[in-house]
Amino acid sequence: MKIQVETDNNIEGNTMLVQAIETMVRDTLDRFSAQITRVEVHLSDENSDEKFGTEDKRCLLEVRLTSHQPIAVTDRAATPEQAVSGATEKMKHLLETTLGRLSDR
Repeated sequence: MKIQVETDNNIEGNTMLVQAIETMVRDTLDRFSAQITRVEVHLSDENSDEKFGTEDKRCLLEVRLTSHQPIAVTDRAATPEQAVSGATEKMKHLLETTLGRLSDR
């Protein structure tokens, strides 16, 4: 499972942040790794540097499954790490539902 992390101009994608995100995604989605080819994590600050607000960090998490269409979820939080955590939990539940339905067919 390949994990790709992208940030906008307002979030610094330093090595520590990228490693923490990769670990979080891997730990949460590891049991689905046989069906996942790639995970794309897109982080953005919706208010930019000039404005402050709660829950202005956005994580769009896109998972590409083997032989299926990509699926995506979004979460907003106060920090990039919290947004990624929320998005990975949403994705875990979506994968359980989606792959469960596919195996029932």
